[in-house]
Amino acid sequence: MQQYFSEIPLQVGDEYIFTKEQAHHAQTVLKLHHERVRIVSQGKGYFADAYAQGKQFVAHILEEDPRVNELPIRLQLAMALIRREKFELVLQKATELGVSHIIPFESSRCVVHANKEKIDRWQTILLEASAQCKRNHIPTILPCQSFKQVVQQEGLMLVPYEKEAGTGQTLFEYVRTEPLAQTVTIFIGPEGGFSQEEIDQLLLHGAKPVSLGSRILRAETAAIAALAVVGGYVE
Repeated sequence: MQQYFSEIPLQVGDEYIFTKEQAHHAQTVLKLHHERVRIVSQGKGYFADAYAQGKQFVAHILEEDPRVNELPIRLQLAMALIRREKFELVLQKATELGVSHIIPFESSRCVVHANKEKIDRWQTILLEASAQCKRNHIPTILPCQSFKQVVQQEGLMLVPYEKEAGTGQTLFEYVRTEPLAQTVTIFIGPEGGFSQEEIDQLLLHGAKPVSLGSRILRAETAAIAALAVVGGYVE
């Protein structure tokens, strides 16, 4: 079943007019004709009958979908900038794993930098991934922050750190034995990892170092693995 997001409020009985991009996707690419789709408006999902009506493509709202496909906590990913294709993979998979906020940041070992064009593309990736996995909300991606800014988060801060690999408390052990805050932020460094000074700053601000196992993971793998552990535990 296809899903689309509406920027206007909806209720049962309404007729939703697809945007130009949505209509092209539904009518030309998928060739939908009186097929059941899911329309999400203001966090609520609705089942609708989608079909062409003259020059427009519309969906008649039939009933509300009571499912809310979101995690019960605010799960944030503070992700250092990494190479484009890897960062975009993280955005897609983080969305599927239920992340609510993504905070890109630049650290001392980042080899890429944010710009306006990238952020616009990132938002498109989050939208498409949210529709694909039937989210009720599209994750928010914040403007790129400096390391000094990003360490100032509320709630529980967790930092998978390579020096904890195979020796420190694993993230899985931590979420099983320690109370989780309503907001949990996972910090992932760039390809070269965090510098010792950055780890010291994270710990100074209250972050908890954890291990993701005995092997050293790439940045994109670490992000996906950490989100899967926390999200899977609270789901």
